[in-house]
Amino acid sequence: MPVAASAIYFLNLRGDVLINRTYRDDVGGNMVDAFRTHIMQTKELGNCPVRQIGGCSFVYMRISNVYIVIVVSSNANVACGFKFVVEAVALFKSYFGGAFDEDAIRNNFVLIYELLDEIMDFGYPQNLSPEILKLYITQEGVRSPFSSKPKDKPVPNATLQVTGAVGWRREGLSYKKNEVFLDIVESVNLLMSSKGNVLRCDVTGKVLMKCFLSGMPDLKLGLNDKIGLEKESEMKSRPAKSGKTIELDDVTFHQCVNLTRFNSEKTVSFVPPDGEFELMKYRITEGVNLPFRVLPTIKELGRTRMEVNVKVKSVFGAKMFALGVVVKIPVPKQTAKTNFQVTSGRAKYNPSIDCLVWKIRKFPGQTESTLSAEIELISTMGEKKSWTRPPIQMEFQVPMFTASGLRVRFLKVWEKSGYNTVEWVRYITKAGSYEIRC
Repeated sequence: MPVAASAIYFLNLRGDVLINRTYRDDVGGNMVDAFRTHIMQTKELGNCPVRQIGGCSFVYMRISNVYIVIVVSSNANVACGFKFVVEAVALFKSYFGGAFDEDAIRNNFVLIYELLDEIMDFGYPQNLSPEILKLYITQEGVRSPFSSKPKDKPVPNATLQVTGAVGWRREGLSYKKNEVFLDIVESVNLLMSSKGNVLRCDVTGKVLMKCFLSGMPDLKLGLNDKIGLEKESEMKSRPAKSGKTIELDDVTFHQCVNLTRFNSEKTVSFVPPDGEFELMKYRITEGVNLPFRVLPTIKELGRTRMEVNVKVKSVFGAKMFALGVVVKIPVPKQTAKTNFQVTSGRAKYNPSIDCLVWKIRKFPGQTESTLSAEIELISTMGEKKSWTRPPIQMEFQVPMFTASGLRVRFLKVWEKSGYNTVEWVRYITKAGSYEIRC
């Protein structure tokens, strides 16, 4: 069920109430006293963001020097409550010029009360889009003198935006050149054993779009996902085209996507917002193409010497390359001196993080580079403690490569005026948590 909030409080770090709004009469006025006594004064604010006291639950979050507390008397969706807080803060920042703290609340309490009446009705979240709310709540907030964010221009046709089916896009947009930029950005999360066995591997990705299109266009995006291709072949009564297909485990769409059409036809169709937005997020756990393989060898020669050999192989195509490759190789804290050689890039010992940091600006595909190091350790008189080897960590960015194998099959733009559109598609793979045990 939704949030069904009974009340919302804005408190400073001392527990003083800055602003509060009661939406239901099922809680008493002393709820904030219970929050101060049982949560703030016991200094348990950082342990759990959801606490139950008596028959009420407190969902709270700290933003800058302000606590936002939602009081709920029934079994509500906590994730929806946190999402409401995050989007409400983003809304307030858009009115206040990017600032949200105790001073901003005190300077804009009248505007905040007006917004609280609009974004929540009887405890249920409503529209929190700054673009739409600014159409009919035109009062300007008191901006911070340190804010450099320009003032938003007023948008006409408020009635259509508030009541129409497309609330995230206004009519009358016009561009001399109609362009669509689509970026597929993926992060690879890997944990590999010292013997080369993959212990954990997944890819989290997102599809980012930047649209500069006139009118009210209808876009259709086709990916090489397995379910979508099977549904397309069923509708066309013919077998699907050969090629690699992928299975998307978790998919989250922007509100502009037509979910009814996606559920029936498995087609991502939407009327896009103007400018930059995140179209979808996804996660893949099967069939991941690792861009790099790391082969480490560490030998401890007595108590005062170590030999480290690390070989990094790029697995992606020979015509591609990786940028900003950084390999962090951990060494013991008692390291006194290092001497190493690399076949490409530069390396140095960073004592603040106890690592050999190996940097390669440009790493071509289907190649390998090697680091060989001799490490001298400080000898101690006490009993030697076994060194628990932390994993090797990697950072990189590979343009025009996707570890999941996700590809854009088509991007169609239809608009009743029939103008021509230029589509730009780019793929980027980055390192999320890329670790190799030594």
